[in-house]
Amino acid sequence: MIVVMGATGNVGRPLVRALTEAGERVTAVSRNDPGDLPAGVVHRAADLAEPETLRPALDGADALFLLLAGHLLGTPEDLDPHAVLDVVKSAGVERVVLMSSQGAGTRPTAHGHSHLRAFEDAVRESGLDWTILRPGGFDSNAFAWAEPVRAHRAAAAPFADVALPFVHPSDIADVAAAALLESGHENRIYELTGPAPLTPRERARTIGDALGEPVAFAEQTREEARAQMAAFMPAPVVDGTLDILGEPTEAERSVSPDVEKVLGRPARSFAQWAEENVRAFR
Repeated sequence: MIVVMGATGNVGRPLVRALTEAGERVTAVSRNDPGDLPAGVVHRAADLAEPETLRPALDGADALFLLLAGHLLGTPEDLDPHAVLDVVKSAGVERVVLMSSQGAGTRPTAHGHSHLRAFEDAVRESGLDWTILRPGGFDSNAFAWAEPVRAHRAAAAPFADVALPFVHPSDIADVAAAALLESGHENRIYELTGPAPLTPRERARTIGDALGEPVAFAEQTREEARAQMAAFMPAPVVDGTLDILGEPTEAERSVSPDVEKVLGRPARSFAQWAEENVRAFR
């Protein structure tokens, strides 16, 4: 049996679906019951800030997809990676796939990324079979434009012409499924990106192409973007995110081959993501 944390998210949902389609028994873990899980999937609530709440979900599990919800990254003092892994080990789990972040490798001391790096270290030291996934930015971040695109056919973002290879969440899910189901992925770190860097201006244009109507793009200042993002993200995480978006390292700009290496096919493009999700922008 496989336990999937963050089962209601952009990665967790397609991962639960992929595992059930492969015939696996799955327990889906989230803070709230999503109510629309595939047939046969059991839901459990748990909070990593209280590791013992995870124990009932792990009963009978041999593998775990471990994900830290975004709200937890703003309060790292509430999390103890080793306490979490102690519960996982004592429950009899043998394999852990951790969804970390590209920033845990490129900016390991930055707020948020430093705690992901601590979880990476705890997983590597656990004695379990482990795989670490380090995705860059998600294509689904463009959902932030859904309301203004629907209302005004307009989108805004900072750093209009800085290109990054955002990744399709379903590619992350497919790589996670491979690591959970197949041998050969033990003790590996996979950097996950899309197939090509795109700028915010280009992503807005791509959404317009999917709609069949142009989407006007406006470049925000860093301060405007910070004020908008601070409404739903802790301030230190906002600043770290803006640093990556505005001044990415060479590694953060680079396309990784790991999605294709693991899956035997090219990574999905942002255009594919836009076509799949075009209804959100109509």
